[in-house]
Amino acid sequence: MRCFIGIDLGSTTTKAVVIDENQNILGRGITNSRSNYDTAAAVAKQEALLSGRFQLFRQALTKTQALNGALDGFIGQLERDFRAEQYLEQLDDLEATCHRNLEKTNFGDMGPAIREALGVVFKQLKAEAGALFAPGAKRKSDFFRDIAGSQYLAAGEAVAKSMGIRYDFLLNLFDRSIIEVENRVYGDSMRRHLLSALERTFVALPETAARRTQVEAPIKGVLDTEMEETYTVGTGYGRARLPFSKEHIRSEILCHGLGAHVMYPGTATVLDIGGQDTKAIQVDPAGIVESFQMNDRCAAGCGRYLGYIADEMNMGLHELGPLAMQSTKTIRINSTCTVFAGAELRDRLALGDKREDIMAGLHRAIILRAMSILARSGGIRNEFTFTGGVAKNEAAVKSLKELIAENYGEMTLNINPDSIYTGALGGATFAWRAVVEEGKTAEARA
Repeated sequence: MRCFIGIDLGSTTTKAVVIDENQNILGRGITNSRSNYDTAAAVAKQEALLSGRFQLFRQALTKTQALNGALDGFIGQLERDFRAEQYLEQLDDLEATCHRNLEKTNFGDMGPAIREALGVVFKQLKAEAGALFAPGAKRKSDFFRDIAGSQYLAAGEAVAKSMGIRYDFLLNLFDRSIIEVENRVYGDSMRRHLLSALERTFVALPETAARRTQVEAPIKGVLDTEMEETYTVGTGYGRARLPFSKEHIRSEILCHGLGAHVMYPGTATVLDIGGQDTKAIQVDPAGIVESFQMNDRCAAGCGRYLGYIADEMNMGLHELGPLAMQSTKTIRINSTCTVFAGAELRDRLALGDKREDIMAGLHRAIILRAMSILARSGGIRNEFTFTGGVAKNEAAVKSLKELIAENYGEMTLNINPDSIYTGALGGATFAWRAVVEEGKTAEARA
């Protein structure tokens, strides 16, 4: 089957979307952006194609009606088992890489003890892997670097202490090795992991084992179906570094405008707050960009700014929004400058202001900055679509709704849980148009 792919290489994350010939979304993929942009694009695309496989599994099993009433549970368990298989492969790779780097490093007499410590640490990590992908398990991240890093650091510290060796030696080996491992693509093992995960799923869900033949045949049929990468279009903050020709590149503005239109055909104004910039876009009824404005080179009011605040508060980025939602008092934050944010934050805390009130004030300041960019682009017209990673922050959404009501009155505000993929969706739609409407056949490999 022919597939059309959009890749959005952002400053923080790289996203990919795969659509079919009828412009239906088959799959979405995301990974952390890294210095190796070829790898980031390849991993995001692989994740989107994998997501597409699971969507095709669902469609095929729905047609057979083999799992009526149990389909969601089966697909969920299959994906968890696949992720566990994938994670264990990467852990094996990380362990081997750590040992190779140990051989290249002169730790003197401590070498044998460090080698033994690595064995203990990775044995523990592999024993803990199952719990990470159990039903209901919550992880702060789905990226291997984050999951493995958190587990390794905790285990490494305890093992180093118990064995009487320096923890920083283990930390040094991880830092050097994780870069190598996260820049490898494991596409060749995907089919093997899916088949192995299928076996594990039948064990975990014995009620489906009785219908094994009815379930296995359509899944293997999907695995044997080629997902032809017909055409790829790239966009995003790092689009100039994407590993394909300029003919396959579109600007962020065009892709976000078209992507928002595809998601919500009535869209007239788009606000995208990403990791590095803020974009205000006006589109016509066909999704064609009429005008736009962006922030200057300063990252104030973007995802990077929130990341800096999270670091200052010693919190996770995902914790900022929920904390701000607990606010009971309005605090005016004077600066959204990343350079001075830490100083103002510390001053506010020293004055006795509550952390949740400070966070609410910071979110409001970010949205006020975005509102000024929107005003320069032509204001807000109905319908208004909010996209980008910050659109998943509940405190930012709350501030936006309040400020829109104050300045523009009642208005339809579109916010989609998958809004972070808007640019990639626009890219995939441009890819579809290039082939179906313009007759192009050239392929861009990423």
